[in-house]
Amino acid sequence: MLDETKTRKRNPLPTEIDALVIGTGVAGLYQLHQLRELGLNAHACDTATDVGGTWYWNRYPGAKFDSESYIYQYLFDERLYKDWTWSERFPGQREIERWLHYVTDRLDLRRDISFSTTITSARFDEVRGLWTVETDQGDVVTTRYLIGCTGMLSAPLTERFPGQASFKGKIVHTGRYPKEGLALEGKRVAVIGTGATGIQVIQTIAPEVAQLTVFVRTPQYVLPMKNPKYGPKEAAWYKDRFDELKTTIPHTFTGFEYDFENTWADLTPERRREILEEIYADGSLKLWLASFVEMFFDEEVSEEISEFVREKMRARLKDPRLIDILVPKKGDYGFGTHRVPLETQYLEAYLRDNVEAVSVRDNPIAEIVPEGVKLEDGTVYEVDTIIMAVGFDAGSGALARIDITGRGGMKLAEEWRKDIRTMLGMMKHGFPNLFMTGAPLAPSAALCNMTTCLQQQTEWITNCIRDIRASGNDVIEPTKEGEDAWVQHHDETAEATLIAKTDSWYTGSNVPGKPRRVLSYTGGVGVYRDKCEAIAKEGYPSFKMSKAKTTKVA
Repeated sequence: MLDETKTRKRNPLPTEIDALVIGTGVAGLYQLHQLRELGLNAHACDTATDVGGTWYWNRYPGAKFDSESYIYQYLFDERLYKDWTWSERFPGQREIERWLHYVTDRLDLRRDISFSTTITSARFDEVRGLWTVETDQGDVVTTRYLIGCTGMLSAPLTERFPGQASFKGKIVHTGRYPKEGLALEGKRVAVIGTGATGIQVIQTIAPEVAQLTVFVRTPQYVLPMKNPKYGPKEAAWYKDRFDELKTTIPHTFTGFEYDFENTWADLTPERRREILEEIYADGSLKLWLASFVEMFFDEEVSEEISEFVREKMRARLKDPRLIDILVPKKGDYGFGTHRVPLETQYLEAYLRDNVEAVSVRDNPIAEIVPEGVKLEDGTVYEVDTIIMAVGFDAGSGALARIDITGRGGMKLAEEWRKDIRTMLGMMKHGFPNLFMTGAPLAPSAALCNMTTCLQQQTEWITNCIRDIRASGNDVIEPTKEGEDAWVQHHDETAEATLIAKTDSWYTGSNVPGKPRRVLSYTGGVGVYRDKCEAIAKEGYPSFKMSKAKTTKVA
């Protein structure tokens, strides 16, 4: 159990600081540590009652890694890495949360964190070059640098259907699952959504509920997870690889330990099939992230690999009705152009007598009624509990929900309602000294092992602040020309992929009215890192630095 006594008393925010970090997940914790090491008076705040970010909020049944545990780690400190031992290849939420507590306490970060504190507004003072930040607790903070480590999937779409307030049972979003859990045993439960999160919930609760009704709109390609336990031998194996992993992971295409090594055109059909079978048997995301990169660009290659996965799924389901509902069809979308989930007996859950799959593709959910879920044709499914795995306003959502005002009264939310634009996914023209991680137009928005990319981004931000100060300046902002050039490069790279042609949260199409753009940089994690480093080495030519009218944070 986690020690809740550590969070009972709220640390007040200082009124004047050098840097304020929003969020205490993987990015926020490391960012706070680095800023303190830089000698800054830095502080962090979080709406949650403790650290963890994604792994604080997403405590729904079955929540776990689908990145291997030994690569979803900080690599800046060998002892920090080696002094923690994982119990299995893909551990669950509770163990992940304990790991983040271990990191927090090891680095003594709590003294500079205010929990149960939500940033409500931030306004940039162009004369002083400072941000004035307000919170829901009445704090007013003046800071030179504002860093949003708010997460790429942390703005849940909670109000998705008319009538939700009328439901007489319990209704929860997986991204805000109650800390005390829900009593589901013997209940009639509905799960809405079959993305990566919904799949974890469904496969976990199917054996314990009386009746499980799953509403399926978009069937998913799924890969079976192999999750061996780790003992001393396995722990020694991955810990001995620390130097290797630290050297290689940041430069792979997706920030995992594996990378694309095969070329489709160079191989016979028989050899291609052998490779697909070998990688499929690995029980990881390797088929998606390290088989054939051509699947993201070539429709024929995409279709062949997609059919390979569909074949595997059909063989497990057997039932023609379930296959029709749960297996993507040719022409829907290609394998890998959506987020690919790992699962454990997910498809087999639908073979249970107490589980029903309901297609809402052509007969969508019309509303939530007091008794349950009502479809467009008038059918009502009566349930006791509704679990909504209906997704997030990805990338831009969390920061856009804060009233952030930049130069000339520019509102970040309004700018992103017009067009999703950033510079490197870390800054925005018109918003000086506002840094961000996990934001649009960087690999961390979707296509990366998150710790790999978040470490890189926070390190770049820290070095940028160091360089600003060393130059005798206080303020940095991307130029319009610099941002335009990055957006153009991002779009040219993304538009060459099949991802851009597919409706999903990767393109923002799950949020009505959100400007369409591939949210994640698709040029590769290693390439992105190189581009970021080159900009810094060249003296930030795409940015403007300046001296504030006052050097005091007051």
